[in-house]
Amino acid sequence: MQRITNAQLHCLVAYLNKLTNSPAEYMGADRRTNVDHYCLSFAYGGAELQRVCNESGGVRDVLHTGHTTKRDLFNQIHSFIRGIESQQGA
Repeated sequence: MQRITNAQLHCLVAYLNKLTNSPAEYMGADRRTNVDHYCLSFAYGGAELQRVCNESGGVRDVLHTGHTTKRDLFNQIHSFIRGIESQQGA
């Protein structure tokens, strides 16, 4: 079984931002936080998908999993993307 890397997770999140027309970067050129940007958090030996929810940089746990293994998060983000694509008719 192949290891899931941080780079693979970052690529998935970049695609998720593009798919949902969310800002690609956490912070804009004006140094203001981009609300609705999807990002990753790495802590406690795991990873979590987060979305910026206010201009102060506050985030929420999108999948309500907390920090989980990279493999679990990779699979969950794929499922999340598939759900969005099916809603969009992609």
